[in-house]
Amino acid sequence: MTTETGEISIVCNHCDRDIPAPNIDLHRVHCARNLEKCKICGDMVPKKHAEEHFANTHAPVPCSMCKETIAREAFDNHKGELCPKRIVTCEFCEFPLPAVDLAEHQEVCGNRTELCYQCNSYVRLRETYSHQTKCPGSVLNNVESSRRIPRAAEGDGNGRRRRDGNGVSNKRLFFTIAITGIAVLIGSLFFQRKPEGS
Repeated sequence: MTTETGEISIVCNHCDRDIPAPNIDLHRVHCARNLEKCKICGDMVPKKHAEEHFANTHAPVPCSMCKETIAREAFDNHKGELCPKRIVTCEFCEFPLPAVDLAEHQEVCGNRTELCYQCNSYVRLRETYSHQTKCPGSVLNNVESSRRIPRAAEGDGNGRRRRDGNGVSNKRLFFTIAITGIAVLIGSLFFQRKPEGS
């Protein structure tokens, strides 16, 4: 074989590389003494670094979440999709939890209800999509979570009329205004500028 520079080359039977013919004897001795072929990937690795190469490139990896030992090639897939302890979110409440607990959590969470303002009925979270397509006054995405409505707005169960879920009570409004006024007053007292003459 001929190299790019026009020299004749010979393939080393140890590392399978093309070596210029004048250097082949010296190369074979060096190659056989110092290098070995990795049995897994076929790379030529210095003998003194063979164990390090295996540990860093091919050795199974322990999963820090589930403590299972996984083949290095499959580790990314395990960590992202298969590990039972990986963190996933509930499709109903978006709460992060381990994948192993997701089915049980969604069974309970999907049974919670939200008020449909189109028909004034409570709908299970797991049935929201089918309800939106069948609701008499349906416009998609009009279901608002009942957990966002203040408890006072839900009524007391004695048939009393509910307040508007989006309204704020007058007492709360006046309290907020009073606190804000007091804060402004105290702030102006503390941060008053002293006259320059004193």
